[in-house]
Amino acid sequence: MPDRRLPAGLRAPRWWALLTLGLALGFAAVTVTPLPGAMMPPIVVAWLGLALVLRWGAPRPAAPPVRVWPWSLLPLALWGVYVYLADSFGVVDLGAVFFHLQAGIEEHGGGGRLIAAGLYSLAMLPVLAAFTWLVRTDRRWRLVERVLALALLATNPLLFGLGQRGAALVTEDGAWLDRRYVPPAIRQAPAEPPNLLVLYLESLERTYADRERFGDAYAPLAELGRRGVVVEGMRQLDNTGWTMAGMIASQCGTPLMPAGLLHDSQFEPLERVVPGVDCLGDLLAARGYRLSYLGGASTRFAGKGRFYADHGFHRVRGRETLAPRLDDPDYLNSWGLYDDSLYDFALGEIRALEARGDPWAVVTLSLGTHPPAGFPARTCRDRQGAFDGVDILYAVECAARLARGLIERLAAEGLLEDTLVVLASDHLSMRVSAWEALTEGPRANTFMLLGNGLAPRRLEREASTLDVLPTVLEAMGFAIERHRAGLGVSLLADEPTLVERHGLEAINARLREETALQRRLWEGLGHLPRPEPRALNPAP
Repeated sequence: MPDRRLPAGLRAPRWWALLTLGLALGFAAVTVTPLPGAMMPPIVVAWLGLALVLRWGAPRPAAPPVRVWPWSLLPLALWGVYVYLADSFGVVDLGAVFFHLQAGIEEHGGGGRLIAAGLYSLAMLPVLAAFTWLVRTDRRWRLVERVLALALLATNPLLFGLGQRGAALVTEDGAWLDRRYVPPAIRQAPAEPPNLLVLYLESLERTYADRERFGDAYAPLAELGRRGVVVEGMRQLDNTGWTMAGMIASQCGTPLMPAGLLHDSQFEPLERVVPGVDCLGDLLAARGYRLSYLGGASTRFAGKGRFYADHGFHRVRGRETLAPRLDDPDYLNSWGLYDDSLYDFALGEIRALEARGDPWAVVTLSLGTHPPAGFPARTCRDRQGAFDGVDILYAVECAARLARGLIERLAAEGLLEDTLVVLASDHLSMRVSAWEALTEGPRANTFMLLGNGLAPRRLEREASTLDVLPTVLEAMGFAIERHRAGLGVSLLADEPTLVERHGLEAINARLREETALQRRLWEGLGHLPRPEPRALNPAP
């Protein structure tokens, strides 16, 4: 029975259906475009106003509903998937989706994402029901609905990306990047090569250094930067925008192009990660370095453990091995260890390596600023006050302060006297509470070098994380071929980077067509023919 307490207009399904569709349209618009959230109400009002003027759902002459199923239901559902991904991550990277499906997503800490996915799925049901009602009720919508279905399919970025990857199989030149790839190699080493400490700061991009937008959240890192080399303009290329891709880009000098059909067992996790190229760990292990990786999250997630074990690292530790060693076994977040715990373990690891007398390299990966809100450590809460569970700037300040604290503790113990320290964000942040401020202008990754006799300075270069590998090698005193390794160029040299020569958009366009570099990365995983041999030093 209809509710007689409501006005007659609201008892009819028409305005409930139109309001549901308007809310869905408004939310999608502010999620997948740069429009601010405040634009959602005007979009809903404009939709309802147009519906009122055109009498959507109540045409003249009125006719009984026709029981049809709209062609647009599946395209609408696919758009719902894209909006969910955009709302969760900000920038939707198909490469990340494909890679994680193949590398393995067990022991992830994103339980909240799964809950959100379920809620999104439930929210799509009234949207699909409302659209079905509108098409059945209004003949005008039935006439245009098939065209709308095609438009929804053609404009969905998910399907557009799949189409581009398919087109890469028949492109005239699928080896543009591969021709510019220089196999990483050390030509000459100093008599006493330095140790290396790399601190990957999860999603802690340099964009936060803008005090007008973000206050003093980045200040602890900015203070560190005054002691070393700070690189500005570290842009993010496609296929480098998630953790494994960011680490591979900076350690191997190449974007992480997912294995795709090159994977020899499509329904099993990858057994090796980029086995076809040499990376930082391979080069240092061949020079007698002892290498250790410590991360707060599980090494089983996304193939991290396999990557480090396969590329020269002697000890690979993550949540599964570090958590049992905590003094407080309950001091964990959904992903793993808090940064203060991780850095305590890193300090112990460096002490042990230093005692051996061999050159060492330690790589850590923090969790403190993992989207959407970060995981501020207990020690920061004692200093910064209560955390509201939303403000990413609170987590940024905490993570920056703890990273600086580790470096100061190591320096106080004399453990950095012959050591190059690298601080770098693994990738740009995904959607967080400061998203609108982050995306209102150009963004850049954190990259700074401390110690080993480097004179403090700022380098204003248009670069990418591909340039990290050759820069680190030269900062350590190693001589490399023409200042290059992989697709990167040392930022300590005068050679132009790939980004300076060609620009981000041109490189990203080439990435969507590239097949030869993909085969190089995953050589041995499939049975496709290998790319033709290339000259050692092609022009960048």
